Amino acid sequence: MRYKLLQEGDIQVCVIRHPRTFLSKILTSKFLRRWEPHHLTLAENSVASATPTGYMENSISYSAIEDVQLLSWENAPKYCLQLTIPGGTVLLQAANSYLRDQWFHSLQWKKKIYKYKKVLSNPSRWEVVLKEIRTLVDMALTSPLQDDSIHQAPLEIVSKLLSENNSLTTQDHESIIVAIAPLLENNHPPPDLCEFFCKHCRERPRSMVVIEVFTPVVQRILKHNMDFGKCPRLRLFTQEYILSLNELNAGMEVVKKFIHSMHGPTGQCPHPRVLPNLVAVCLAAIYSCYEEFINSRDNSPSLKEIRNGCQQQCDRKPNLPLRLLHTSPDLVSQEATLTESRLKPVIVTSNEIHVEVERNNTANQKMTAGVGNDSEPNLIDCLMVSPTCSTMSIELSAQADRILGCYVEILKMLSDYDDWRPALASLLQPIPFPKEALAHEKFTKELKYVIQRFAEDPRQEVHSCLLSVRAGKDGWFQLYSPGGVACDDDGELFASMVHILMGSCYKTKKFLLSLAENKLGPCMLLALRGNQTMVEILCLMLEYNIIDNNDTQLQIISTLESTDVGKRMYEQLCERQRELKELQRKGGPTRLTLPSKSTDADLARLLSSGSFGNLENLSLAFTNVTSACAEHLIKLPSLKQLNLWSTQFGDAGLRLLSEHLTMLQVLNLCETPVTDAGLLALSSMKSLCSLNMNSTKLSADTYEDLKAKLPNLKEVDVRYTEAW
Repeated sequence: MRYKLLQEGDIQVCVIRHPRTFLSKILTSKFLRRWEPHHLTLAENSVASATPTGYMENSISYSAIEDVQLLSWENAPKYCLQLTIPGGTVLLQAANSYLRDQWFHSLQWKKKIYKYKKVLSNPSRWEVVLKEIRTLVDMALTSPLQDDSIHQAPLEIVSKLLSENNSLTTQDHESIIVAIAPLLENNHPPPDLCEFFCKHCRERPRSMVVIEVFTPVVQRILKHNMDFGKCPRLRLFTQEYILSLNELNAGMEVVKKFIHSMHGPTGQCPHPRVLPNLVAVCLAAIYSCYEEFINSRDNSPSLKEIRNGCQQQCDRKPNLPLRLLHTSPDLVSQEATLTESRLKPVIVTSNEIHVEVERNNTANQKMTAGVGNDSEPNLIDCLMVSPTCSTMSIELSAQADRILGCYVEILKMLSDYDDWRPALASLLQPIPFPKEALAHEKFTKELKYVIQRFAEDPRQEVHSCLLSVRAGKDGWFQLYSPGGVACDDDGELFASMVHILMGSCYKTKKFLLSLAENKLGPCMLLALRGNQTMVEILCLMLEYNIIDNNDTQLQIISTLESTDVGKRMYEQLCERQRELKELQRKGGPTRLTLPSKSTDADLARLLSSGSFGNLENLSLAFTNVTSACAEHLIKLPSLKQLNLWSTQFGDAGLRLLSEHLTMLQVLNLCETPVTDAGLLALSSMKSLCSLNMNSTKLSADTYEDLKAKLPNLKEVDVRYTEAW
């Protein structure tokens, strides 16, 4: 039977018998409370017995208890314990046998733990100490008490022993670790013990103790730890353990097998805490590689000062903004107009880290454009990419370089697991690395593999994390774009990111506008080199009238006509534009109903047969159209009422409609497969006054959000939804 450990003060009401009328010695550790003598037991025709019964008003310390026994003599009171203390005996009477046994085992445990604390606090011979530790561990493992402190108390005793005795040999260390190993199977090591384990991993990385004893401990930490912020030494121990695995002959192969063991053999990891904990360890380890240089920021400009231009101060070294640069003359040719007048570069040294800093007054004038903005500066603004400045060179120590290589490789491994990739992308979306790491060419080059894995993943929840976490901030897309600090190719990764984002981005016009404002030069250069994705981007910019400047439009057309693929796509664009003009020409019906079972191809064929510039009401109810027909629907300029009842029109089409048909007034989505992901996009259609979402996957929260953002909405049908 298992018992809960008795805590201090748990025994408050009990029957006491003592040979004296009072306790002669009161100690401090509270255990038995409130002794108030009610009477003396009197035997008939005899003298008064000096045996008081009642409640104790003071405590007896655990260390004062010499022995604890269950009463076994004949005619003994039921459910009693006998405590032997200096000067007499105390009887404790419980309400039942379970409570009596709980008291008994708890008192036995407390008594023994005080003994081991005393014995191990002053060790004489280490053979005896090791024997006592093994006995202590066996006692904890066999105790019928069920409480976290049963296993934690011995670990804390051993931890204190190790911290106070620095003369132990390595063999003594390993013997103690092996002795306490059974307790570590189901318990986290305390902080001091973690520090001892870290030291052992650093000094003896090839020890069998690391593999045989530490492996299950680290596995348990990664599976069950909830917050490394509350126990940072657990994170440090995990970090040192992984580094010790990397020191083995097989190196990263051993680390890879360990990561695989944490994931498990199936396609889905059964432990949700493993990935966040591994990422936390990786981020902390990578941060530590640059920590020495990060600490040297004390005399350097803050991020806001860098953003605002940073006025020169006599007490600051360096006194001008730090420039972290990667140059690509072809892709950033539009920025080459910056004045090249600059002073001689200054080298700032922080032990083994060397950073080239440049003073560029002209660049400061450009940076001061953001003065007055109190928001946190963009990462790219802080890194200030410019072809007129030299590259930031960071040299790490050999040890830091090994740590960096190990943990970046682990991030690569994590990105290879399909089930982990969405969460990993979400964790890395805010770019949780110091700017020194992002300026380090080796780091960004190695991390590029992870970003590529995100860009190749067809799931929107993954590749959407390439964009910034919120408006006004930079993301991986900006860092690895041509001219970005991490871009080291001719734009292949940039083209891949644009391709996957365009395929799922429902705010297509907004995304194209952002590319036109910030990356038009690289897009045109890559299109000139025959990149099909960039050719499509330029055609879409022309089709959606993203470019207002006539000269820029002509330059884009010239770029498209310079390659075979561009010429073909531009001709198709011109044909579509002619059809669009014919479609939008005034005339034709104002109402149109497509026959049931019609398809996307039928709708496209119908709309290409004449003019529909006057079409205001279109019914596609009970047809087989899908989201693919949205590209035809958005070309109807006068459309105000759209009926999609019982079609296969989904979220992707709904997003496209919301961006283009902003004047739509009536929309019927009854019995369509739309979800919250698409319905939320309707918040931009401010003219909607009637919306039918009957029998869709609408949630209550989305419904409330739509009501708040659509002021003209008067008729809503949400029957047979969660919001009903």
